[in-house]
Amino acid sequence: MTDPMQLADRVRNACVAAALDGYERAQIAGLCQEGAWECAVDAMRMLELRTILQEEPPRSQPHSPHGPASA
Repeated sequence: MTDPMQLADRVRNACVAAALDGYERAQIAGLCQEGAWECAVDAMRMLELRTILQEEPPRSQPHSPHGPASA
């Protein structure tokens, strides 16, 4: 059985990656910030959750005690 925290971490990471990718693609396509945000949200909605559930969790990833790099 998968550790719930590892699963939650994988889902969060997948959501962040999808949102960033969706936003970046929308910006490159010339959408305004609002349109790019909508694309980012849509990218998270379209995530294949079954794929995330079937993925092997990463062995060990260091967590920054200082928060996200964009802060």
